[in-house]
Amino acid sequence: MERITWDQFFMAQSHLLALRSTCTRLSVGATVVRDKRIIAGGYNGSITGDEHCIEEGCYVVDNHCVRTVHAEMNALLQCAKYGTPTKGADLYVTHFPCLPCTKSIIQAGIHRIYYATDYKNNPYAQELFKKASVEVVHVPFDERKIDFLSDDKLALYIDMLNELRASGMPAEKLLPYEQRVSELFGKMM
Repeated sequence: MERITWDQFFMAQSHLLALRSTCTRLSVGATVVRDKRIIAGGYNGSITGDEHCIEEGCYVVDNHCVRTVHAEMNALLQCAKYGTPTKGADLYVTHFPCLPCTKSIIQAGIHRIYYATDYKNNPYAQELFKKASVEVVHVPFDERKIDFLSDDKLALYIDMLNELRASGMPAEKLLPYEQRVSELFGKMM
């Protein structure tokens, strides 16, 4: 298995945190990092003691669910709760932050933000990051990098394709499947 970069590692952590999300509209995860060490993490979900969107549905006001606390805010609040400074830290988040989260990120002293997916990137948020000298880095996330069964899955698909080939399936019928396997695993067959 190929060793992943630090950026991929922390982005993977954010994607893992997103799996804890209780929002039915979008799962987001965020990881606060200093000196290549995770100091906090968060995902979007309801405040402690409130109903979750997955239980009661979203509470939408002006096209925004007001029931949830965003992942970035939860990570920053975790730092505040336990007295962990955020000044000069980096933030890895699965999606580009909304405008209110952008303001909190800047006020918390985050030095650099890494995000995996563009999501309603607000021009004013981008402008604020620039004015505050917060470096914004797009880090595309490739789930294949953290699929520990990738080699086994690829071997299974190749065995199946070889069986189909051996049973007489024409090459032109196999081609779309071979192409899809190559796309999924990033390897040519």
